[in-house]
Amino acid sequence: MKQRARTLGDLKVSPLGLGCMGMSAFYGTADEAEGIRTIQRALELGVTFLDTAQMYGPLTNESLVGRAVKGHRDEYVIATKFNFRMDGAVPGDPGTVGRQDGSAEHVRSSVDGSLKRLGTDHIDLYYQHRVDPQVPIEETVGAMAELVAAGKVRHIGLSEASAETIRRAQAVHPIAAVQTEYSLWSRDPEAEILPACRELGIGFVPYSPLGRGFLAGRFSSPEELDKDDFRRSGPRFTGENLDANLRLAAKVKEIASEKGVTPAQLAIAWVLAQGEDLVPIPGTKRRSYLEQNVGALDVELTADDLARIDAEVPEAAGQRYDEAGMSTVNR
Repeated sequence: MKQRARTLGDLKVSPLGLGCMGMSAFYGTADEAEGIRTIQRALELGVTFLDTAQMYGPLTNESLVGRAVKGHRDEYVIATKFNFRMDGAVPGDPGTVGRQDGSAEHVRSSVDGSLKRLGTDHIDLYYQHRVDPQVPIEETVGAMAELVAAGKVRHIGLSEASAETIRRAQAVHPIAAVQTEYSLWSRDPEAEILPACRELGIGFVPYSPLGRGFLAGRFSSPEELDKDDFRRSGPRFTGENLDANLRLAAKVKEIASEKGVTPAQLAIAWVLAQGEDLVPIPGTKRRSYLEQNVGALDVELTADDLARIDAEVPEAAGQRYDEAGMSTVNR
């Protein structure tokens, strides 16, 4: 792995992270044993920045991560997220998750459950998963800052927050990282969110840098996915949008082939090339894909390569989420 460690605010992390969500939820059949082996293989490969959340499962992904890192906890940097009420949540049953809640009381009550499931006495990076429009961000971040003071959390972050919210949050307590979807085909953060992060010295964590696997060629039709895979109904993977995006993915594959790399490696390398303050977290639940993704760290894109990609690879057709999902982002 050629690239050196990167920093999110003043938190040092591996240049590539590992999104753990799919090991437990949303992407069809889960194989927990393989998920644990993937996390452990990541450590061997130098990928030590893990991303999970209470919502993944719900609750089961944090527990899986906790089991995977046991005995090596301090060799990993663990990020997790809170948002929805989990008071009555049944592990593995998303239908039992409660409403979102950014109140100070919920911030304080959420963290202990995450610490227990992760089997640790501290969380390296604690995100608000989605901004609660009913609670001032100052209240939420103020309570998160209390967790830092108490030693339960080392750094705090926001996920899918608007530039205005990021600035207001930073005025309360230093924000180490902002997490938002960003990739070759999802470039909207370039307009306001990335500039705000750079203005304030905040790191940026792009999730889904592989377009939920589509840019990597993992599937070409929603029919290839498990029946409970949420991508089956995603706006970018159905109807005319799918046709347009298949052409986009074919162009990524063409450029990657000419470079002698996989489409996944090209897509991740492109994100890495956007700045030293970006740390992508491609998700996978298999060691084979993890090993392929790590190869992106050795891919060098020239100025000509980047110019060609910008000219020939358009943004995706269709929104990232359905209307309900889109109502929760950039708030």
